[in-house]
Amino acid sequence: MTAKATAKKPVSSRTAFTALAVLVSLVSVFPVFWMVTSAFKTRATVNDGNPLPTDFTIQNFVYVFTEVPFVRYLWNSFFVAAVITVVALLFHSMAAYALARLRFPGREVVFTLIFSTLLITAPVVLIPLFLVARELNLLNSYAGLIIPAIFNAFGIFLLRQFYLGFPREIEEAAIVDGCGHWRVYWNIVLPMSKPVLSALAVFFFLANWNAFIWPLVAVNDPDLTLVQLGISSFMTEYNSNWNYILAAATIAALPMLALFFAFQRQIVESIKTSGIK
Repeated sequence: MTAKATAKKPVSSRTAFTALAVLVSLVSVFPVFWMVTSAFKTRATVNDGNPLPTDFTIQNFVYVFTEVPFVRYLWNSFFVAAVITVVALLFHSMAAYALARLRFPGREVVFTLIFSTLLITAPVVLIPLFLVARELNLLNSYAGLIIPAIFNAFGIFLLRQFYLGFPREIEEAAIVDGCGHWRVYWNIVLPMSKPVLSALAVFFFLANWNAFIWPLVAVNDPDLTLVQLGISSFMTEYNSNWNYILAAATIAALPMLALFFAFQRQIVESIKTSGIK
């Protein structure tokens, strides 16, 4: 009797965890499902409480693409997020490799200072950052949107953890063959960092695609409006066009969902190989 109970226990635990995972997944997916279905509702029925549209329409999407320069907003967000991602990955990987492999005075102090910036929230540095950007004439420009967002201590930390577990024998063999630190980094370390770089690329792109606070402060030129600011333009002081907001949000979310599902394996792999448990 005890043996049977022991044999059934793992099955029961697995079933419970599976049911919990399904429940959490449904709770997570339901808001996205509601957003997509409500994007096809009319303005009169968008707040009717029904999960499926009773009066199906695509005029919300037509309005977003014809009455508002939403394509321009999408392009601005893509350009800014792509440039930040590429430049940040290059600089972060260089800094992380130096902090993980090079021996120089104050290395641990530098890493501690970089890591400590994770404790500082964005609103704390918003006003000083705005003042610096104004003095450097970076406001209302792509440079003002890109340069302040390049540094990210999380990227340096994750890459450093990955490089600490990197086999030293490969680097030492390359150095014996006459390679300097730059060639080792460029020809050996970077190609073998694809899993963690792919995951960070998704994180950086998603974060900057969804950026709102800093673009709101740094830009008031309509030609530089990002997609999240464009979505907020459908909200007025006294009323909100939720049918247009949800349609625009659905359009903005589709590339991000596709990007996440395309690179989800790399994201899991990077967490497994970066030393974070």
